[in-house]
Amino acid sequence: MAEKDIDEAVEKKFGHKTEMFETNANNRIKHIVAIASGKGGVGKSMVTTLLATHLSKKGYKVGILDADITGPSIPKGFGVPAYVDGTNELMFPQISKGGIEIMSINLLFEDPTIPVLWRGPMIGSALKQFYCDVLWGELDYLLIDMPPGTGDVAMTLYQSVPVDGVVIVSTPQDLVKMIVGKAVNMCKQMNMKILGLVENMSYMNCPCCGEKLYPFGESKLEEVSEFYNIVPLGSLPINPDSNKHVDNGTVEDLDSSCMEDIANKIDAMLE
Repeated sequence: MAEKDIDEAVEKKFGHKTEMFETNANNRIKHIVAIASGKGGVGKSMVTTLLATHLSKKGYKVGILDADITGPSIPKGFGVPAYVDGTNELMFPQISKGGIEIMSINLLFEDPTIPVLWRGPMIGSALKQFYCDVLWGELDYLLIDMPPGTGDVAMTLYQSVPVDGVVIVSTPQDLVKMIVGKAVNMCKQMNMKILGLVENMSYMNCPCCGEKLYPFGESKLEEVSEFYNIVPLGSLPINPDSNKHVDNGTVEDLDSSCMEDIANKIDAMLE
């Protein structure tokens, strides 16, 4: 499907043409990277969290735009308060203890269990506000934690936000080639640059001997990357401490050294 056809499909469905969002004049965002997946359950938000944390530890100014409007999880992991300050014109992002700026729909509700029962146009409006009306200021990286799949939110963001590149997240399972293919083909149809593939939950280190174990089967990172002609950014281990730190709001205390090569590759491709 050509970009013109996608525009026409969006206009037919929502009754309006897509527009390119313009962020407010106070913002200076160097790179915008979307973290996406072809399905849910692959740990995409954790990859976003670890990448943001590692980039921040390297000295970069980092923000996270939680675009998973109906299933937001970023604020909980960072332990930031569920409220947003601002002026009549702008909202202020919450700041994690490590200095990462965060904006999420869960920061607008006192009760994080309240469901967001919105249709596409309202979700699109919220995303526009999070990009245009938030005082992000000077950022080296704005990471967008995408919702799973290839639906309305992804279409809106890819067409309306100047995304520099997309990182696709997968896990080592039998359906990985098809799942990654959906995300890859969407990016190609919408003229998005694919930075590469991250295989999450690829292995775990045995606590007794340190040997690598593969509970979900052998890695498919190289095979799938070669099949779709995209960069294999790296494989990430299963970390048993992840759930504890998410529950405690201390994800920045997790060891993010596994992201070093991935972060370096992304940085090199965007410079």
